[in-house]
Amino acid sequence: MKIRNFIVTMALMFVTVFAFAQNKDDKRVMMDAEKAISKLKSLDKGLEKFFSNSSGYVVFPNVGEGALIVGAASGNGVVYKDGMPIGMAGMKKLDVGLQAGGEAYMQVVFFETEAALNEFKQGNFEFSAEAKAVIVDKGASKNANYNDGVVTFAKSKAGAMADVSVGGQKFKFSEF
Repeated sequence: MKIRNFIVTMALMFVTVFAFAQNKDDKRVMMDAEKAISKLKSLDKGLEKFFSNSSGYVVFPNVGEGALIVGAASGNGVVYKDGMPIGMAGMKKLDVGLQAGGEAYMQVVFFETEAALNEFKQGNFEFSAEAKAVIVDKGASKNANYNDGVVTFAKSKAGAMADVSVGGQKFKFSEF
């Protein structure tokens, strides 16, 4: 009986370890996402209501963007539900217009409803040219609100970019 319990316990432990194991890059992105959340909350205390009250959110701690007429950006992030990570996300952005430069920034997308979060998880989620990100600064979140169940905040980290363009962002989700 003791051996059987031991074998069952060991089997459950191995299943648990492998079910939650991420590769080295995912672990780095998860650590960076936690740092980004702390940084964003310290920059704008009003963001706490979005972190606390949203159905879920995705944090892209390191997005790189470059442009000379045609622009592109990409980044990897972590998807959270009830404050717990549930998967990884990828973001690709392509736009065309009067733009030049390059920058690095962090971005967080909040989902007001379970339906909006599920749409994101199904891979049907993309932003059109009309989507706007609120730039994180002291008090920036005070008047920010959801639009179609989604609100986005971004904080520049480095670089310079002049941008008047049209394009969109496409997201990919993979569950743990």
